[in-house]
Amino acid sequence: MTGYATAHSGGPAAPASSESSRDSQPGVGLEIRSVNSRFLDLTFKLPDDLRGTEPALRELLASRLKRGKVEVRAWIEGRADSVPRQPSALDLQKLVGLQDNVRAWLPTAAPLSVAEVLQLTSRQQGNPGELNNALVALAQTALDGLTSAREREGKRLSTMLLDRLSQLRQLAKDAQPLIPQLVAQQRQRFIDRWNEALGAGTAHTAPGGSVTSDMAHDRALTEATAFAIRIDVAEELTRLDSHLTEIERLLKKGAEVGKRLDFLIQELHREANTLGSKSSNLELTRISVDMKVLIEQMREQVQNIE
Repeated sequence: MTGYATAHSGGPAAPASSESSRDSQPGVGLEIRSVNSRFLDLTFKLPDDLRGTEPALRELLASRLKRGKVEVRAWIEGRADSVPRQPSALDLQKLVGLQDNVRAWLPTAAPLSVAEVLQLTSRQQGNPGELNNALVALAQTALDGLTSAREREGKRLSTMLLDRLSQLRQLAKDAQPLIPQLVAQQRQRFIDRWNEALGAGTAHTAPGGSVTSDMAHDRALTEATAFAIRIDVAEELTRLDSHLTEIERLLKKGAEVGKRLDFLIQELHREANTLGSKSSNLELTRISVDMKVLIEQMREQVQNIE
């Protein structure tokens, strides 16, 4: 299911030139996007300073989401990544001391550039542990927003599916009276053919004489009965109605029903296929095709329901 949520903690830092900017704590921002997928697929785009939160974030999302291709993007706000803060004399002194120690052992090592100095002094802002904890807490808030968005979409999908269920019930209702009519027509057709054969004097047994009218009538009834068995779809229509009732119950119940709906949609498709294979007239074939179109529309949406 699709959804989007974002959350922020902390505020913007003071101007880079002010003394207070050195002591201000950065905040974190989080964005969660979700698109349709049959399974849960998590992707994280985190800055290096927040990379350690990925296992906790993954566990949190997996506990609350069951389906969807979910992308989580986080960033640090109010930190001088785009506008570097002015490093203090103490910061520079520490860096010079560290650089001298390294070059004492590695004389060929390149000296620190201005960009590297600014990057290193900027990273000293904020406590990484506090930022990580803030991000995990923020993820809870963003997940609440994402869940609400997915619930709203779920209600829209449920309305659409209930409409398709209603159309399938009507098609099944239309198919119900066609079977007795087909059986009666075919039975009459068999009887007419046998009567025509007897009237023309062409129906004879091998060495036992001619076939009587009663024998022909019995044979026609036998053929008609066999035909009725072959085209009887009452069982398929009963199972189809049962599946429709169960799908409707699950949609109204809510909770995690996606995988159960997947299975029931497969069963609906099987019954519609059987109905088509037993079809012996155009009207029943049309009903079977219309059913499969509706079921396929439902299948595409059910795969998105959690």
